[in-house]
Amino acid sequence: MPTVLTHPALPLAIGLGLGREIIAPRLLVAGVAASILPDLDVLAFRLGVAYSSPLAHRGLSHSLFFAALVALLGAGCHRLLKTRASTAFLFLLAATASHGILDAFTNGGLGIAFLWPFSDERYFAPYQVIEVSPIGVSRFLSSRGLSVLESELLWVWAPCIVLGVALARLRMRSPVTKPRT
Repeated sequence: MPTVLTHPALPLAIGLGLGREIIAPRLLVAGVAASILPDLDVLAFRLGVAYSSPLAHRGLSHSLFFAALVALLGAGCHRLLKTRASTAFLFLLAATASHGILDAFTNGGLGIAFLWPFSDERYFAPYQVIEVSPIGVSRFLSSRGLSVLESELLWVWAPCIVLGVALARLRMRSPVTKPRT
């Protein structure tokens, strides 16, 4: 998995690129949280849940179904997030789903249960170019952790910076009306 520092890269790129007129600050914070949320499943290790279980790491919480549930919850809270329901849904869907997608590009683990609850099968992307992050602070604070950060800078942060800049340039070129709340 990419680190907790890197999962927010996509919602940050989209949110900052589109600007606060489209992605309200509260929605951006919710998107950052949603991008990290699936990794709460690492608690399953402490509870003795088998890694291959849908309840374990990279299982149901990394699925597109879970991303849709988070997005629906966010759409239901759209007034609190100071945005339209459709904007909240789409942004939070992208933020949450990006977690599993990024994890699928890592070179470790059992793959991602994208299609849960319809299938327990785990998937990887065709290319696993992102170094998998070690679980645990002591393991991360090592030369291995530095290698992971270098990999994330190249394969996640650099493309997200390009995306954010491209979206910002497009935003500056076209007139935008403030979304209804």
